[in-house]
Amino acid sequence: MQAGVPTELGTEKISRLLVQYAVPSIIAMSCNSLYNLVDSIFIGQFAGGYALAGLALTFPLMNLGTAFSSLIAVGASANIGIFLGKKDYNMAQKVLGNVVTLNFIIGILYMAGVLTFLDPILYFFGASENTIAPAREYMQVILGGNIISHTYFALNAVLRATGLPKKAMNASIYTVLINALLDPLLIYLWGIRGAAIATIIAQSISLAWVIFVLSDRNHVVHFQKGGYRLCKLIVGRILSVGMSPFFMNSTACLVVIIFNQGLKQYGGDMAIAAYGIVHKLTFLFMMVVMGLNQGMQPIASYNFGARLYDRLKKVVMATILCATVVTTTGFLIGQLFPKALVMMFTSDRELVQTAVQGVRISFMFYPIVGFQMVTSNFFRSIGYAGTAIFLSLTRQLLILLPLMYILPQFFSLNGIWASMPAADAIACLISSSMMFYHFRKMK
Repeated sequence: MQAGVPTELGTEKISRLLVQYAVPSIIAMSCNSLYNLVDSIFIGQFAGGYALAGLALTFPLMNLGTAFSSLIAVGASANIGIFLGKKDYNMAQKVLGNVVTLNFIIGILYMAGVLTFLDPILYFFGASENTIAPAREYMQVILGGNIISHTYFALNAVLRATGLPKKAMNASIYTVLINALLDPLLIYLWGIRGAAIATIIAQSISLAWVIFVLSDRNHVVHFQKGGYRLCKLIVGRILSVGMSPFFMNSTACLVVIIFNQGLKQYGGDMAIAAYGIVHKLTFLFMMVVMGLNQGMQPIASYNFGARLYDRLKKVVMATILCATVVTTTGFLIGQLFPKALVMMFTSDRELVQTAVQGVRISFMFYPIVGFQMVTSNFFRSIGYAGTAIFLSLTRQLLILLPLMYILPQFFSLNGIWASMPAADAIACLISSSMMFYHFRKMK
């Protein structure tokens, strides 16, 4: 038996495995979302509403950057899990080297392309003369550290896939703690640019630690000399599985662009700033669900590769239950205490009023969001790239985009806010029917 192979994925009790793998991921993702929340609070309090609006304008570019990160990270972690389940350790090892090379290539291309046209892109996203400067300052730093961010995200996913969820959690916690320590000082000194500098410094330190962990030759997957040459088969498998989160995040980029343009048309700069607040609040609960998904993924991938379908179904259903509890909690908090949540970011009366309404509407169907997220992750985890891509594109392009044009015609600004929960409700019906269909096939 190869050292470090996580064979418990195919034998240990599912509930215990989910706790073992999901809890570290939840802690890591929750810390990350709390950092982003605090980051926005500092920006709102120290730099003002226009800085918050500028930050919100960067969301499409951040989503696109995440799309490229997920393209490699999710594809690599799912394939490593499947190869380990098949006991094909040589192929699992090759995936790691390809991850490093792919991230370097994509990171350089993305940074160069966006920096070249940064101002026109931000104006297209809805920037005004009041918001272009903070948006530009933030993105220049983030793009400068793009390779670091992409590589850190991907290698952290590899840690989870190879049976080291606690080390992956530790890396995320280190990032958050360093970020939180640097944030107040750097934002005070350099405004919104300081927030971006703190992020890149923290990710650089954590990336160095992750590289150190994956250099251990006793671990089943580790860095090897000469293992970074791209392999057509490996790259194809990584990209095919990673295409689902890539399309999900890249279409999210398109959605946010249109969303911001609608907000600017019906509510101006302060509506965009309000979206920045609403996004951070919804993100807080979504990150917990993403942590659950990250914990589920290696378990699901391994058991699918080992053809242990009963165990696969159990881990998916357990994850759905936990995710629904999380998003229902978010729904209750969002409906009961919206003003208290918004006033953490700002005391501006107009901004508070707009954001409170946005919170109430955006959290309207939030209990079903967890189910939908886990379903999409299920298909990615078992390598059903086509199905996962279909679900991602269906929600974003076929449902959400038309709603963002139709609902504002009748409900003005409230129609913009309502388009997302309405799309979630419709997409949930589609994804649930497809998942249960595949469950029946597995019998």
